[in-house]
Amino acid sequence: MIDLIKKTLLAGVGAAVVTKEKVEESLNDFVRQGKVTANDARIMADKIAEQGRREFEEVSEKLGAKIRDLTSRESSALKEQVAALEQRIATLEARLAEPPSRSGEP
Repeated sequence: MIDLIKKTLLAGVGAAVVTKEKVEESLNDFVRQGKVTANDARIMADKIAEQGRREFEEVSEKLGAKIRDLTSRESSALKEQVAALEQRIATLEARLAEPPSRSGEP
């Protein structure tokens, strides 16, 4: 499960890098075509990068919360199972501690 999460996050980071490169390429094209100034392109790139960072952090926080929730649920279920098994063991140990009954005696 952890490996899947790592791979998912790394894929997201990879996508962000590709997206950043595409944004830079597009902005550089706009600068070459004279549609925006180099300074405006840098400002736009910074804004896009900041927005991407915020979105990545939000998704990371949500993912972390979801993972904590899932592990907490599993932990609770596991605790319940352990408690039930401990009860069964205690019952069996108590039965084993009883003296054997002799058949045929009143």
